[in-house]
Formats: sequence, structure tokens, C-alpha cells
Amino acid sequence: MTVRLTSEMWVSAYLNRLRLADLAVYVVARGDATAGAVIVKSATLDGRARAFQRSVDFETGGRAWVTLAEGAEADVDAVLSRQRSRDPDLWLIEVEDRQGRTLLEQDGLRD
Repeated sequence: MTVRLTSEMWVSAYLNRLRLADLAVYVVARGDATAGAVIVKSATLDGRARAFQRSVDFETGGRAWVTLAEGAEADVDAVLSRQRSRDPDLWLIEVEDRQGRTLLEQDGLRD
């Protein structure tokens, strides 16, 4: 039996992991507590950013984080603004780290 976490529970756990790693993190937009999609923006504080969203990994049949947008932070923000206008249930989490760390590759977060 597979237990699926609500979006709000996943975001709460993710925020705790980031804070334990001393990474600055902000909830830019709160989405639907139960099933809202989550996008993670990584800002490297040099004018550049990347945004990640979960998608189906067709090779494994599981889920994986994929790059939604990458480049100048203003351009990434424009993409995220369009996504948010199309999906008001979307969660938007911003992580600020000069090295671009998001922890999304860690167990429990990567899939």
C-alpha cells in the first residue's frame, strides 16, 4: 500500500530539511494543502536561478525533479508567474544558496 503525503505535509518536511541544512528558504506561494503541485526555485544570489518541478520519469515509471526554467532570475520569475496564473493551487518554494543546493536529490525528496 502506497501512502501519499499531502502537498502541505511534503512542503513542511522539505522546509525543515532545508532549515536543518542552514539554507535560506521562503514559501513564495501557498498552494492547495492536499494536492497542489510544488515548484522549487533555486536562486544563487548572482542574478541566476533554476526552477524545478516534479514530473513522470518515463524510464523508471516513477517521479523525478526536472528543470522547468533556468537562466536570468527575472526570466525564471516570469515563467513562474505564468505557471502561478494558470494554476492557483501551485506551491512555490524559493531556496537561496550561492552553490545552488536544493537537497532535492536526497532520499525522500528526489522521488
